[in-house]
Amino acid sequence: MGKPHTDDMYAKALEWQSEGRTVALATVIANRGSSPRAVGSQVVIDDKGLFEGSVSGGCLEGVVITEGLETMKTGIPRRLFFGMTQGDRWEAGLACGGEVEIVVEKAPAVTVLRDLAALRQECSGICVVTNLASGAKTLVKMDSCEEAEALASWMRDSVAQVRAGERSVLLEEEGVSYFFHGLFAPLQLVIIGAVHIAQPLARMALLTGYQVVIIDPRQAFGAKERFPDTEIIDAWPDEALQDMKIHSRTALVALTHDPKLDDPALGEALRSDAFYVGALGSRKTHAARRERLEEAGFTKETIERIHGPVGLPIGAVTPEEIALSIMAQITAKHRLR
Repeated sequence: MGKPHTDDMYAKALEWQSEGRTVALATVIANRGSSPRAVGSQVVIDDKGLFEGSVSGGCLEGVVITEGLETMKTGIPRRLFFGMTQGDRWEAGLACGGEVEIVVEKAPAVTVLRDLAALRQECSGICVVTNLASGAKTLVKMDSCEEAEALASWMRDSVAQVRAGERSVLLEEEGVSYFFHGLFAPLQLVIIGAVHIAQPLARMALLTGYQVVIIDPRQAFGAKERFPDTEIIDAWPDEALQDMKIHSRTALVALTHDPKLDDPALGEALRSDAFYVGALGSRKTHAARRERLEEAGFTKETIERIHGPVGLPIGAVTPEEIALSIMAQITAKHRLR
């Protein structure tokens, strides 16, 4: 969680405002049919018309920038509708045939953006609730039950919907529209053991958008030459994991076959909110592992969280095929839960 969120336009808005620029934000709040950018996609615009991010892949940015410059002057949020059926209402449209709704607003105050940046480092998920009429924002930590309980029931239910589906939601309450913008920590894969299978697994995980960390106290295994693009922690897994933030967007896979390394790591994973826990080994190996974990005090129900033997049963043989089966199982667990 310590790394910046590269897609975080709120962070870019904070950076630009701290430099003395006036800033606007444009956010996709709804789309229908085929559209090039997902709900929650953003563009940040400064008072000279410079921008970063995307709300359409290019076909709408010109109009959005113009509206953003006007919004900086008035401070009044604007809702824009684009689509093939809009006729001559806009100079721009979606060639893909879909429809998209975008809100353009003056960026929140620096204090709000700083609070948001701090919360993103602390939490696995933040919901930015925006009153689309006034632009007022409420920041909700989605991994804090106590904070959610203090919200109105309709707001609490909407935040829960955002958290469960890892998405953003537009709704109307008592004649006022609100946008619930879900901001989630990057997906994280923790690999226990810098073994041969870890090499293709790390590459595949990086390609699919995961931040990858390999933990192995054996320096020869974790040599940087073997994993040039991956963070490697030279420590015992249980100690390293206690210093890390394991959250609901973390997957952990134990690959060493060595109980001295795998078992403590699996124990830490089972005590965490990790959405996926896997361990390499045969059925016989996994049965012995289950016995050891039961003796360590874990219940049968908790141990069932471990995917072992790890990976989908696709008949994988080579390290690359085994890595593919593991990454496919992780993806299914993340997307289909």
